[in-house]
Amino acid sequence: MTRSDAPRPPAPHPAERARSIAALGGRATLVPAADQGQGDRVVPLLHHAHADGSVSVLLPDDHELVATAWQAPRGELATMVELADTAPVPLREPVRGLLWITGWLRALGDDEARAQAVLVAEERPDPRLLDLGHGAALLRLVPASLVLADAEGTHSVGVPAFTQAEPDPFVTFEAGWLRHLELSHTDVVGSLVRHLPEDLRGGHVRPLGLDRFGLRLRVEAIDADHDVRLAFSRPVSDPSELSAELRRLVGCPFLAGRHTG
Repeated sequence: MTRSDAPRPPAPHPAERARSIAALGGRATLVPAADQGQGDRVVPLLHHAHADGSVSVLLPDDHELVATAWQAPRGELATMVELADTAPVPLREPVRGLLWITGWLRALGDDEARAQAVLVAEERPDPRLLDLGHGAALLRLVPASLVLADAEGTHSVGVPAFTQAEPDPFVTFEAGWLRHLELSHTDVVGSLVRHLPEDLRGGHVRPLGLDRFGLRLRVEAIDADHDVRLAFSRPVSDPSELSAELRRLVGCPFLAGRHTG
């Protein structure tokens, strides 16, 4: 949970946060529309969210959802894809955010499926794509609407806004950096406690997230979990700027009095 009794520090736009969740490629679940007679949740063999908001999903070719999509009018099945953003460090509540992409799941012919697989492989090579046509089928979700839910709130994200946004510049190395912070620099995490509200300083403080606007901490208290954002003095765009802002938060005496940029 988050604290709503204080002004929120700056954070990335919802569309940017949605693009970041999509880029991370976390756990995906398909939820066909209940009125299609397919209400069960389905975990694909492989998924990839594209920059246009569409999602490619690989399923066993004998899965009933594949047959249902082929039999549906126009070969399209109303479906929602849920993408979960899971923290890279072990937490008792590991999901940091959810992105729901609702649209039409289309069955693809052989040639179209192979072309789609090539697009996926260019962005995210995966040997499971080689199973296409050999026990697996590729389908494509065409987006109609997107909804983001995370510590900053719940937001509707238009498909054009999602397409025009960019993932956070640090999304590719956030996980490794947070794990390193958790395992090797507990002293640094401890020094950040001074930025927390006094009533949270007795909880177990864990690194939760990193983006160009700041660092996020999870405080695991006895009563509940609390997410706190520590804002940078300005948005950062490269590792050098990030290092300077992190040192300011930690309280490095050299950089605290030094002007950068």
